[in-house]
Amino acid sequence: MNNSADLLKELRIDRKAAPPEPPSRRGLWIGLGVMVLVVLLALGAWFAFGRDKGIEVKTVAATAIGNGGVGGSASVLDATGYVVARRMATVSAKVTGKVQEVLIEEGMRVEEGQVLARLEPIDAEAERALANSQLQAARSQSVGVQAQLKEAEANVRRLGQLVSQQLVSKAQYDQAVAERDSLRAQGVTAQRNERAAADRLRIADIGKDNTVVRAPFSGVVIAKAAQPGEIVSPLSAGGGFTRTGIGTIVDMDSLEVEVDVGEAFIGRVQPKMPVEATLNAYPDWKIPAEVIAIIPTADRGKATVKVRIAIKVKDPRIVPDMGVNVSFLETAQPARDAAPQPQGVRVPAAAITDRGGQQVAFVVNREQRAEQRALQVGILMGNDRQVRSGLAAGENVVLDPPAELQDGGRVRTAGD
Repeated sequence: MNNSADLLKELRIDRKAAPPEPPSRRGLWIGLGVMVLVVLLALGAWFAFGRDKGIEVKTVAATAIGNGGVGGSASVLDATGYVVARRMATVSAKVTGKVQEVLIEEGMRVEEGQVLARLEPIDAEAERALANSQLQAARSQSVGVQAQLKEAEANVRRLGQLVSQQLVSKAQYDQAVAERDSLRAQGVTAQRNERAAADRLRIADIGKDNTVVRAPFSGVVIAKAAQPGEIVSPLSAGGGFTRTGIGTIVDMDSLEVEVDVGEAFIGRVQPKMPVEATLNAYPDWKIPAEVIAIIPTADRGKATVKVRIAIKVKDPRIVPDMGVNVSFLETAQPARDAAPQPQGVRVPAAAITDRGGQQVAFVVNREQRAEQRALQVGILMGNDRQVRSGLAAGENVVLDPPAELQDGGRVRTAGD
């Protein structure tokens, strides 16, 4: 009985005991978060590395030739050089002295003979005053000798009459004649001394004028080298605190272009040949020019020959030492029987490559894909090459196309 009662007690449900806790879902949420993070990382990696961004390339636009030159001429040679001035001078004083005032500034227009600066004239004025005093003394001496000579000549005339009347001795007459001749010689010497003193005064005036620095020609001041209080000397070698000049003047009407042409191409250049110049500062401005002369010497280090080119347009935008690109033009011959042939376009030689034994170029289209074009090339034009067919003006071609670039491949322009 007791055993049965114990068994029944074990089967009884304890209503006072707490219900069991439900299972936790924290691990489930952590797992879902890790899975989302992995998916996001995978998408980011695909966007960063998996997409086909294309090969990075540099491009340049093809330029039409044949109708853009001066007078309808085609370029036979291109070169680079600089704008130079044939008349440029660093103005200095002829004497050594301290600068009293400077009357110029950079960019100022000056005329020939205009005063640019003045040196302290103390020494020059003292020299002039001394020379003037010496001239006055020489003139006074000359006047005194002339007065004595006049008296001596009158005395000789009187004694000559008395000697003829035997009223005075011949010796007195001879003595008067000797005194007259001596005074005549003194008079000549006094006149020469007076002229020498006058010359010294003129030299002193020149010395004073040398303290004034004037413009040797009309031009524009491009450099101001001295300030009031500094010492200027034309004999200084530039050491110490001594200046060698007041400023530098350039005659803007004497500007021209100097270019170095390779020895292998100098045969294409002739005097009076038309030229088209383009300043680096104004690439859209085509300046008509003309060959002045070919300097008859070569630079053995660079294997070039210097060519002088005259600029036919005077413009304040053209200044010395500007970089310039020039195209030597061949005057187009008038068409007679045959129609004129198109000149094609010009592109940098670096844009042309060899693929399968054929010269090609890659054009970037609107979809940023490369199109391979077979080319018919022409003459060299400096660093460029003439393309007779295969390209049109304005199309963007790839510079230095890499070996992995293929027709239809995606590209992206450098800087995008």
